[in-house]
Order: sequence, then structure tokens, then C-alpha cells
Amino acid sequence: MSKPFECVTFGEVMMRLSPPNYRTIGQSTALDITYGGGEANVSIGLASLGMRARHVSKFPDTATGRAAELFLRGSGISTEGTATGGARLGLYFLEMGAAARPSKVTYDRAGSAFALCDPADFDWEKILEGTTWFHWTGITPAISQGATEALLEALQVCKAKGITVSADINYRKNLWKYGKTVKEVLPELISYTDIAIASKNDMKEVLEASVSLENDKFLPVAQLFMQQYQGVKLIVNTKRESVSANHNYLSGIAFNGSEVFETKKMEIVPIVDRIGGGDAFAAGFIYGMAQTFTIEKALQYGVAYSVLKHSVPGDANLATLADLEMVANGDTSGRLVR
Repeated sequence: MSKPFECVTFGEVMMRLSPPNYRTIGQSTALDITYGGGEANVSIGLASLGMRARHVSKFPDTATGRAAELFLRGSGISTEGTATGGARLGLYFLEMGAAARPSKVTYDRAGSAFALCDPADFDWEKILEGTTWFHWTGITPAISQGATEALLEALQVCKAKGITVSADINYRKNLWKYGKTVKEVLPELISYTDIAIASKNDMKEVLEASVSLENDKFLPVAQLFMQQYQGVKLIVNTKRESVSANHNYLSGIAFNGSEVFETKKMEIVPIVDRIGGGDAFAAGFIYGMAQTFTIEKALQYGVAYSVLKHSVPGDANLATLADLEMVANGDTSGRLVR
């Protein structure tokens, strides 16, 4: 008998501070508070779809740390295995864009509890007992050496237990500040990964081979990526076209080593909040794979769940399975439901 599905995610959770009504920080006398993080957003999305999910992190024993953990539990996920310690919770400030003005993010996460985490903070053998899926992102190993070492230990336990591993490579140049480069760190972590969520630019950052300009497209880069990382059996990603900050088109693409799969474009207008759109895509796609959907259908669910996220304020997608199935099946009318 197969184990029931449970996804575990690992990464930092931050307090998000954002001026209301599309104002800039310089205009504002108040800031809206919510909490989020790339990996936690995936767990919350899965829980909103009715799946078992757990997020593991490290929080300070402060009012903000306790509030962040309470937010996760209130969103339907477990935080069992999470560590406590450190002095502060990481913050980020978000100015919501409109029309031609893009959204802007400013981080204040140096010296956070999670950045100072130690591998000894986490008992991965216990945490991952009974788990079927583990998801990580390239943000975590960009934060600190301790976070990298803790993630590596988790991946090694996943390998020993036969747990499916997905990774959103998510290379963010400005986060790598502790003396290591992406090429020194990510290749070993990717070697433990089964499914990669990655753009062609993400993949190019961790390839040994150079990519010529004439081959600077998703498929040839994905082929090189799979040649180097032979444990990766599937690469997926979204393709975004931006008309303005409030008007985008989104589609999905996947490569399994022999075939390319693509979805139709979906229009998103007006955009309420695009933060966490990639995390929602990951959650929708993981949901589809957990249901043993075809790659095409799982990709369609990922795109549809990301489209829904753009209508939900905050970092995480709280749209339900009924919402997802409606949009995935082509009903984007937004008609009133009574």
C-alpha cells in the first residue's frame, strides 16, 4: 500500500510590509503586514488544495516569530520540526506596481534567525519520516552556509528514503553574499533533485557548458541541463508576457528528456498581487503530479493555479481545488458564485 501524500518544504519565512492602495513607501504612513516565503507558499498552496503539507524553518522566540509561525498554521499547514532561536525575523518591503510602474521589493533579512540556522537544528530522519515529496528553492542556499548545509542533509535523507524531490532553481543574484557562488553550491543540491522548475537563465547559471546565442532557447538549454544533471527527469517552467504591471499573459512549458509540452496562454488582467505566482505554479503542478495526471494536465493545473494567485492578495495562494478546476477547465469568466 502506498504512503499517503505529504509534502515538506524548507526555507525562510519573512514578514512582508507593504503600503496600501498602490502607494510608494515614501508616500505611506501605514504598512500592511502578512507573511510568506517561496517554499512556505508552496505548502500553503497545497494545503489550500486539500493536500497534507508541512513547512520547516527557524523562527526567533519573539512576537514576530510567533506570529509568523501562527500564520503558517492558520493557513492549514504543519510546522512540526521547525527550530526556535535567533534574534529577529527577516523582513521585506513591497511596493505594488501599477500600469508602467513595476512592483519593487526591498529585503531586510541579514542576520535573521533562519540565516543563522545550523544543520543541528533539524532532525531530518524524524522530520521526513512518512513524507512522499520534498520541495526546495535556490533561495535557501543563497542565504547562508548553515542553511545550505541543513538543506543538503535533508536532500541526502530524501535520497535514502526514496522521497520525490522538486526544486525551483530560482537564481537571485543579489542574495548570494556570504562568500559562495551559485556554481559552487547548487550543482550538488541539484544532483539530488528529480523535478526542476527552472527558466533557461536559471539553468545557464549552473551549467558547466556554455550556451551559444543561437541555442539560447528553453529546449537546447534544457537538454544540456539534463545531460549534466542526470537525476533530473523533468524540467518545467512558466512563460510570462508582460503588457503592464497589471496585465500579463502566462503559459507553461515542460521537457521530460524526449518531448516538449506547452500550455495555451492565459490572460491575467487586472493583477491584484503577482508575488508568489511562481510558488502557486509549483503547488498546482505538484498537486497534478501527486494525482498521477499526465505532464500536460499537471502543467495546465500549475498555470491555472498561478493565474488564480494573481487575484489573491498576499504571498500565498488560498484558492481552493474547486477554484483551480474551474480555471483549469477554461472557465475564467469570474462570474458570481451563489
